[in-house]
Amino acid sequence: MKIQINESPLDRGIRIVLGVALLALGVAGVVAAPVVYVTTVIAAVALVTGIAGFCPLYAILRLSTAASRR
Repeated sequence: MKIQINESPLDRGIRIVLGVALLALGVAGVVAAPVVYVTTVIAAVALVTGIAGFCPLYAILRLSTAASRR
């Protein structure tokens, strides 16, 4: 199976910034103990999908924010 980029550069940038911001909130102790685990998971998913440029949920729903190449 070939993984095709399905995120636009803007989408990727937003995900990376969101992931870094959520991780920073968790590390700084702004988020309470039970919620910090959820925040960390969301941050990790946002960072990985933003860096890779591939979102599995977009693939399942057959969505893409990337410009189509002809």
